[in-house]
Amino acid sequence: MPSKPYCAAVITVSDKCYMEEREDASGKLAAEILEAGGYAVATYVVLPDEQVLLEKELARLCDEGLTDLILTAGGTGLSPRDRTPEATVAVADRLVPGIPEAMRAQSMGITRRAILSRAAAAIRGQTLIVNLPGSPKAVRENLGFIMPELGHALDILTGNGEECGKEG
Repeated sequence: MPSKPYCAAVITVSDKCYMEEREDASGKLAAEILEAGGYAVATYVVLPDEQVLLEKELARLCDEGLTDLILTAGGTGLSPRDRTPEATVAVADRLVPGIPEAMRAQSMGITRRAILSRAAAAIRGQTLIVNLPGSPKAVRENLGFIMPELGHALDILTGNGEECGKEG
């Protein structure tokens, strides 16, 4: 483990939250869960459902070395403006398909609508990006599924941990 907590960013992607027509409960909850898990949340931002804006913010956070982990909340559904996975893939150096696959598989035990999630996960530089659904309930559930492994993923990605060759 690193000597200091991993730094995280939370980006809520929602037209309604951006225009202050709805309070952002999902992104705030993700930040709370991260902080309770020992992460330092250095950046919290709300963006509209605009792929180009999200791509620019993801790239900026990654390329300037401002964060080890970025969680997005929202924009993973079937609405025509839901473009969060496309923005994530567009800025990715490498994809990490196991994370959203695990979230969908675990979520299927809770709701059949999990099959409609288009969430993605990717690496850019030494930053891990994970898309979460937009509802607070789904944020809590999905982070609960993946939190135990995020620290190990970041240890490997940042060179602070042992390789995955042995079961831990």
